[in-house]
Amino acid sequence: MAALRVAVQMDPIESINIDADSTFALMLEAQARGHQLWHYHVRNLALSNGRVTAQGEPVTVERKHGAHWTFGPKEEIDLSTMDVVLMRQDPPFDMAYITATHILEHIHPKTLVVNDPAAVRNAPEKIFVTHFPDLMPETLVTADRGQILKFRETHKDIIVKPLFGNGGAGVFHIKPGDSNLNSLIEMFTERSREPLMVQRYVPEVRKGDKRIILVDGVPLGAINRVPAEGEARSNMHVGGRPEQTTLTPREREICERIGPALREQGMIFVGIDVIGDYLTEINVTSPTGLQEIARFDGVHLEKAVWDAIEAKRKGV
Repeated sequence: MAALRVAVQMDPIESINIDADSTFALMLEAQARGHQLWHYHVRNLALSNGRVTAQGEPVTVERKHGAHWTFGPKEEIDLSTMDVVLMRQDPPFDMAYITATHILEHIHPKTLVVNDPAAVRNAPEKIFVTHFPDLMPETLVTADRGQILKFRETHKDIIVKPLFGNGGAGVFHIKPGDSNLNSLIEMFTERSREPLMVQRYVPEVRKGDKRIILVDGVPLGAINRVPAEGEARSNMHVGGRPEQTTLTPREREICERIGPALREQGMIFVGIDVIGDYLTEINVTSPTGLQEIARFDGVHLEKAVWDAIEAKRKGV
């Protein structure tokens, strides 16, 4: 395939962990295929008279600690001249994130934005998953204290988390007899008008929270993340331990159910979270896990992601 012009909307490249960052793996693979890369921060994105630009720079990357990127001269990038934009900045999924999806809609699909910006806006991880209630643990989304207390009375052992958080931040395990729930609700409601997500605690999380990577709706790899002792969260940056794993029949069933919806909405690269037999999140903003899967299984799913992107570019 002819070389593609690829702009990467991401967090500052100098701050990433090149041994874990999935965006870095995607950039290395793009470069290996001969594609040209540009780098910019979402705060440098601009919309003026229908023209979408960003202040950024051409970039080359290499797996070299402390020197993993080299910038060319800073320039104004006309994103309509790009073949692909990778929207890879980390959440939180706030109004700034939503505004970026609105701006990128002006160039998509002539410039292929991955994932589709309108679909990303309409599918925040903890909301999109609620369209599959039979695959989830019992779940409540509300800001109403009375309903939260009633849910707790019914299910006893619960998880409380912000609706648009990320990385395990603000996730609380409220055990039976824990007297902190009212204070927790007060803290959340004082800081935000957003509802909370409350779920029945799934004890199987002690065995791990499985991240499954789907490319164009097809499950291609997974990693199990086991919480540290005394920790309810399995996210690796809060001490979760990655383990090699395979998919169970139930997990394949979950993927078969949601795969068509992902394909229909232009979700090329997605990571879902499964605890026990339950789907808990569908991550469409900036999924991670590529490098961990590669280390355990020797499978480089960034190749599959680029295969899917290139196939879609041929169809434009």
